[in-house]
Amino acid sequence: MKRIILAVLAVILVIAGGYFLYTRPGGIPVYRASVVATLPHDSAAFTEGLFFQDGLLYEGTGEVGTSGIRKVQPETGKVVQEEQLPAPYFGEGIVAWKDKLYEVTWQDRTGFIYDLKDFTPRGTFSYSGEGWGLTHNGKAIIMSDGTPVLRFLDPETLAPISTLKVTANGCPVEKLNELEWVDGEIYANIWETNLIARIDPTTGEVRGFLDVSALGPQARGVDDVANGIAYDATAKRLFVTGKRWPQLYQVKPGERVATSEEADKITTCTH
Repeated sequence: MKRIILAVLAVILVIAGGYFLYTRPGGIPVYRASVVATLPHDSAAFTEGLFFQDGLLYEGTGEVGTSGIRKVQPETGKVVQEEQLPAPYFGEGIVAWKDKLYEVTWQDRTGFIYDLKDFTPRGTFSYSGEGWGLTHNGKAIIMSDGTPVLRFLDPETLAPISTLKVTANGCPVEKLNELEWVDGEIYANIWETNLIARIDPTTGEVRGFLDVSALGPQARGVDDVANGIAYDATAKRLFVTGKRWPQLYQVKPGERVATSEEADKITTCTH
């Protein structure tokens, strides 16, 4: 009888303790970014949005008073066209759709629409919560807001269509920032980390991480984090940069990282 009682108590303790057990990292691979080319980048640009189209980089910059959108020659870093965003707006992610460019702002719940060719303002739009990153999958605009939930918007009306919760080993991934659609996956900078998440657009599960910790200035301000992903789908070139980084990098996945404290934190959570 004593053995039975002890066995029952053990089962109860296991069940009760389940609420406090940690989910350990589930083997999500982390690859170090291997540099293919190093290109110049405006070290004053507080990069919030980035994409590649028709041979040019389009960049959205942030901070009140210095926010704006620009076209940049990738090889030289030369700004060939620019439009400032007036205070009090803090510019965030940008995306192109047909002949328009959309830009969201951080906490103003206001987005701006421009002519893609000459940046002529063409209107505004509204949304709830914060605006962080933008990209598209050819069917919908995808928007991040700093939470684990990505929003899918109608590209013509910008009305919400659906949402996608992003998880890594079952753990919600917070602080999803700049976004890019890369060969059927959503790439996302994770704010305040050196990691870019590769996200399954159907399940929301993170398939892997790209570690860019070796890139950018090694001595930098607390806000000068990795942010900015652009993909040249024709030439299969992936570009990354950061806020106030003097370099833009063309990268590819390199060696697999044996251990990553940042990835371990993201893939470990309590239930």
